[in-house]
Amino acid sequence: MNAHNPSFYAETHEVFNQVPPLDGINLYRSDIALQEWIARFGGAWGAARLDAYGALAGGPLMAAGFLANEHKPQLRSHDRYGTRIDQVDFHPAYHELMRTAIEHGLPALPWLEPKPGANVVRAGLTYLHSQAEAASGCPLTMTFAAVPAIQLQADVAAQWLPKILAPHYDPRNVPMEQKAGVTIGMAMTEKQGGTDVRANTTRAYAVGLGGPGQLYELVGHKWFCSAPMCDAFLTLAQTDKGLTCFLVPRHRPDGSRNEFYIQRLKNKLGNWANASSEIEYRGALAWMLGEEGRGVPTIIEMVAMTRFDCMVGSSSLMRQAVAQASHHCANRKVGGRLLAEQPLMQNVLADLALESEAALALTMRMGKALDNRHDEQEAKFARLVTAIGKYWICKRAPEMIAEASECMGGAGYVEETIMPRLYREAPVNSIWEGSGNVQCLDVLRALSKEPGVLDALFHELGDGHGAPELAAHIRRLKAAFSDTADIQYRARQLTEDMAVALQAKLLLEAGNSAVSDAFIASRIARQARVYGTLPRGVAVEALLARSTPSGL
Repeated sequence: MNAHNPSFYAETHEVFNQVPPLDGINLYRSDIALQEWIARFGGAWGAARLDAYGALAGGPLMAAGFLANEHKPQLRSHDRYGTRIDQVDFHPAYHELMRTAIEHGLPALPWLEPKPGANVVRAGLTYLHSQAEAASGCPLTMTFAAVPAIQLQADVAAQWLPKILAPHYDPRNVPMEQKAGVTIGMAMTEKQGGTDVRANTTRAYAVGLGGPGQLYELVGHKWFCSAPMCDAFLTLAQTDKGLTCFLVPRHRPDGSRNEFYIQRLKNKLGNWANASSEIEYRGALAWMLGEEGRGVPTIIEMVAMTRFDCMVGSSSLMRQAVAQASHHCANRKVGGRLLAEQPLMQNVLADLALESEAALALTMRMGKALDNRHDEQEAKFARLVTAIGKYWICKRAPEMIAEASECMGGAGYVEETIMPRLYREAPVNSIWEGSGNVQCLDVLRALSKEPGVLDALFHELGDGHGAPELAAHIRRLKAAFSDTADIQYRARQLTEDMAVALQAKLLLEAGNSAVSDAFIASRIARQARVYGTLPRGVAVEALLARSTPSGL
């Protein structure tokens, strides 16, 4: 070669030892654990739907997720003529995510097909969708979870529910009468209260006689209004009888815009594709839902369902993190050997896989409980484990995703990969619908105020299913509850112990000893605190084969 030729210096090195992309992978077909847990809890009938959505989530929706995060929503408070419009503009990729999810029934499936496994299948679809882009999950979840509150008011439900449950997405800022399908948002918390919604100061004034189903005008503010371009919002306001639930539409019945003003969009750590906002009601027209002064009981089922979706969302983020890390290590060499063949990396990856599958197992068990919530035992189980699971799974996600990113080295720290987005997204599920302390206090509330809930927990756990370590853990847990001194101080430890016991029991029952033995050895026998500290004798190769995306 001629060193005086300018092109001689253009090629500085050969590019090799690079990991092939996961672009276009079917997220359902490549996830053995997801297939098994959905089938285990009654969702086998949804396999074809899940397979179809897995292809979308790993392909076009994954690409749309990157675009929706690169191009954040923008608030236009006024049009070019100076007229107040309160319009949030989204990139077309966001609308693609919303449209695909709604057309495939993510906000509606259990309401339209209330049969065994419906909530499990919906959770599976949401699990796939959230791996592609989790921020669109807020309006999808609220549209799903708002149904029980709206059902309380038959006249309002007759007008709204057919369009809430319709497989049509229409992002236009027009009255709901002009749409085939609508979405529902939420505006609950205020500056001075946050989670303490009873401190809300927004007032509701009856337009006429007042009472359930009647029109009111709302005056006040909301510190968090998520997805402000939805067609209506569940909200809380004070009447003379106390905190009450209302449905606030974006447009009045005459087609004019409602007195609903977006003050600004939140500049958040993550969840970028979703437009969270601060709003004011300046005489916003709204329908009362449920009994006056009973706002919290009116929304309680909605809260339970959104908390369940926090479990689904965090489990989903963990799965995508493990898929990325295990795929990277299966294709990247260090010192002439694949990372996935090196003992210390195997320990870390196997540990991450355990965390992911245990989260998935508890989440799908909760889906089964929701499918059977008319059964007294299942209803009590769901009442307690919604808070347990929401606390534990959401709490584990950020640390687990950080470790998965570290497996990829610098490649896991750059925005061209999905890992930074997963990490930014993880904390929101811990915070939304009540942070960790709120969940643990709710566990204590359920145990103290609802007879039979603790019995339902120990009925579920049984005697340890032949695992001495689990049996001993359950005995210690029973002893801990018999001592009520400083129980609030110990609430996090109690909640963690319940969560880990439930996960171990579920993994044992599933019959895969490689998974259950490793989980019990690390989470119960040793209570390891750092990933990658699995004890000797764990079947790491089997765990890696199970968690690494298959069928590529």
